[in-house]
Amino acid sequence: MGIIRPMEESDLDNVLRWRNHPSIRRSMLTQHEISSFEHTDWFKSIQSDVNKCPMIYEEDGVPLGYVNFNIIPESSSANWGFYSAPDSPKGTGTRLGLCALDYAFKKLNLDKVCGQALSSNKASVNFHLKLGFIKEGVLREQSKQGLKYQDIICYSFLREDWIRKLAHKNV
Repeated sequence: MGIIRPMEESDLDNVLRWRNHPSIRRSMLTQHEISSFEHTDWFKSIQSDVNKCPMIYEEDGVPLGYVNFNIIPESSSANWGFYSAPDSPKGTGTRLGLCALDYAFKKLNLDKVCGQALSSNKASVNFHLKLGFIKEGVLREQSKQGLKYQDIICYSFLREDWIRKLAHKNV
């Protein structure tokens, strides 16, 4: 398994390239192509926000994905977002997800990680379920993509479920 580390300015080009790749862009709530200026401005704006945790997933020193935790103030919960590099090896997403959840519960000391997926993004829906997230609900026709509204499916993963998963894995 790889590691999760804080995103640095030197990661901006990789993350922008990944985020603007058509396969990733079409799965995002915001689907427009991000400009270099917009991307740099975003990074500067979150650097001083203690509730924003942009992270890079690496294997053997090679950046292979992005993970973002947005901690909900005065809570021990966070919303997460993620994507693997479009050219990453098969299985990278699962390793990224497991590593990120371990980081969230052990390093960030979170009690709950929340995720969302467009209902049309079957890969993300299946990914959340494969990792062990529980479906909490559906925001009906919440996101307008082109001329069509889509549902957003809400998921959560609790610390106690993570501990149980780890204990079961070690048995």
